[in-house]
Amino acid sequence: MAVSINDIKKLREMTGAGLGDCKKALAETDGNMEAAMEIIRKKGQAVAAKRSDRSAAEGCVLAKAENGFGAIIALKCETDFVAKNADFVALAQAILDAAVANKCKSLDEVLALPMGNTTIAGAVTDRSGITGEKMELDGYNWLEGENISTYNHQNKNFLCTMVQLNKDNAEVGHELTLKVAETAPVALDEAAVPQEVKDTELKVAIEKTKEEQVRKAVEAALKKAGINPAHVDSEDHMESNMGKGWITAEDVAKAKEIIATVSAEKAANLPEQMIQNIAKGRMAKFFKESCLVSQEVEVGDQKMTVAEYLKSVDKELAVVGFKRFTLRAE
Repeated sequence: MAVSINDIKKLREMTGAGLGDCKKALAETDGNMEAAMEIIRKKGQAVAAKRSDRSAAEGCVLAKAENGFGAIIALKCETDFVAKNADFVALAQAILDAAVANKCKSLDEVLALPMGNTTIAGAVTDRSGITGEKMELDGYNWLEGENISTYNHQNKNFLCTMVQLNKDNAEVGHELTLKVAETAPVALDEAAVPQEVKDTELKVAIEKTKEEQVRKAVEAALKKAGINPAHVDSEDHMESNMGKGWITAEDVAKAKEIIATVSAEKAANLPEQMIQNIAKGRMAKFFKESCLVSQEVEVGDQKMTVAEYLKSVDKELAVVGFKRFTLRAE
């Protein structure tokens, strides 16, 4: 049977599918709207299953705060072309609107929300059938309460942040959303850093300190022997520098012996307390750089921590929490 243009437009409005797909689905079902919708939905499921092993590294990240609840969500896809499509961005916004309106506190809650004739999970799958790309929801973060500020970095939908204050101050809230976008803090303060992160950072700090002490001892021994440490700091450099005539084969042999001997001796005799003290200093630097309230901000011609800045504005002003999500590797 002939398919009317009005039915094609109606199906397109209901599903978001292309005109060609809508026309084909209606033709296959003799104009049955429900059956045509099912064909389009199954096509989306087939595409999603076929491309399940693909990487969805692009997408649209949005943030919103309303009525005492804020959220960030990322609708991910495979290509930047799809990510910038107006219908794709509109779907991401509709999902975020629903999540905030329902004050969802998990991605599973978001996926289960109704959308059109299906759920949000179904709507994402259907959209996958339209674009032919893998799609998935990710990066769901939320804050509950008043005084939540949001920020979409450069309005390019790839990095969003939220900051919640204990008191109303939109200007400070906005400034801190920019700070969170710029510095990607690990936690609000030292106490909020997960123990697993602390343990990992301490282990790294100890290993770096040991390597540093061994390297210094080796460099000192090489200089004492009349060998430039920069000429023998790797096998490639040794070969290259011999070719340039900067060092001899005898120098290389001597350097290798010094490196092996001094490294072993120094590593076996490192003062434990000194190592721990230096590692603690590294940890202090990590907390200062990685915790939001300890990070530095410039206020006029002064530098102060975020905590000090808040107190300078209002002695009772404090950050309750923050969230950040980006599609870009950092």
